[in-house]
Amino acid sequence: MSLKSERRGIHVDQSELLCKKGCGYYGNPAWQGFCSKCWREEYHKARQKQIQDDWELAERLQREEEEAYASSQSTQGAQSLTFSKFEEKKTNEKTRKVTTVKKFFSASSRTGAKKVSPEKVEKAMDQIEKYIMTRLYKYVFCPETTDDEKKDLVVQKRIRALHWVTPQMLCVPVNEEIPEVSDMVVKAITDIIEMDSKRVPRDKLACITQCSKHIFNAIKITKNEPASADDFLPTLIYIVLKGNPPRLQSNIQYITRFCNPSRLMTGEDGYYFTNLCCAVAFIEKLDAQSLNLSQEDFDRYMSGQTSPKKQESENWSSDVCLGVKQMYKNLDLLSQLNERQERIVSEAKKLEKDLIDWTDGITKEVQDIVDKYPLEIKPKNQPLAAIDSENVENDKLPPPLQPQVYAG
Repeated sequence: MSLKSERRGIHVDQSELLCKKGCGYYGNPAWQGFCSKCWREEYHKARQKQIQDDWELAERLQREEEEAYASSQSTQGAQSLTFSKFEEKKTNEKTRKVTTVKKFFSASSRTGAKKVSPEKVEKAMDQIEKYIMTRLYKYVFCPETTDDEKKDLVVQKRIRALHWVTPQMLCVPVNEEIPEVSDMVVKAITDIIEMDSKRVPRDKLACITQCSKHIFNAIKITKNEPASADDFLPTLIYIVLKGNPPRLQSNIQYITRFCNPSRLMTGEDGYYFTNLCCAVAFIEKLDAQSLNLSQEDFDRYMSGQTSPKKQESENWSSDVCLGVKQMYKNLDLLSQLNERQERIVSEAKKLEKDLIDWTDGITKEVQDIVDKYPLEIKPKNQPLAAIDSENVENDKLPPPLQPQVYAG
């Protein structure tokens, strides 16, 4: 499986996904960064070490019990006959316990356990897992002590922002115009969404497996040949983007914590689960380079200013479903209305700011003029008297003009 393909245009930093043991395969976060093979080796080593430690503990306990028994036998002669039966019964009980512990860790018991068929052991573990996890589901799924819910919101918001990503950008070899392929895509989305309704980790894994099989069938019908790993992963990414499964990170963490380790390490369930983890990691780090887009176009698509589907709708063939055309037409209209609304809100805010600035400017100018030319209020002037009337109040006026006659 390749997560970096120049031919397909999908770029992922492989160093962050490789097995930390250095084998060259991709690691799984559910297996502490190991691939399935290395994790299986580490698991068997740890299990063998645990068995060896338990065996040594059983031998030590047996030696201590034997020494205690020998010590009690040496002092038995000094004890009275009244307590002889009691001491004998006590010693027999200790011997029986030591024998039981020794038998449990003995090679014969381990050989007998191997005689049980792996199918029966697996079936028994599945039944125990189903019973326990069904009872404890509401307590252990997305507990408050973890940040699973916060991660769910981040991933959900990220997928919503990437709703404009098209199959062509991811180089998805699926033609949804074929009715059978379209049905397979719908079934795959339904399965990945249904995963959240299951309570048992094995049932959640089954939903992932069923979704992956529908994806392989869709690719096979489109290409008329079996699908490869390079075709499967981009298609799975597209299905996750299109379906936006609820509580995706919580479900992944729940499977990682409580699923049977052997089921995650081997078989198709573990393979498909690893691919789902890789798909989520790719979505979280998806950028313009991953989709072969310029940074300017990527930013415009992410902000909702435009949509690549608007340009593609002009080149649709005549046999495309009318409902699909109408849906994309409505999406384009909503995008345009959103753009107009943002522009109107921006202009309204700018106009409001201009009005505030203009009011503040006028107020300042008026205040400057008032400060520079203060207004003085003078008393009311006295009314003017008539020219020909006698002005008794003011005797400083000149006498009235008298006509003068000049002699010729």
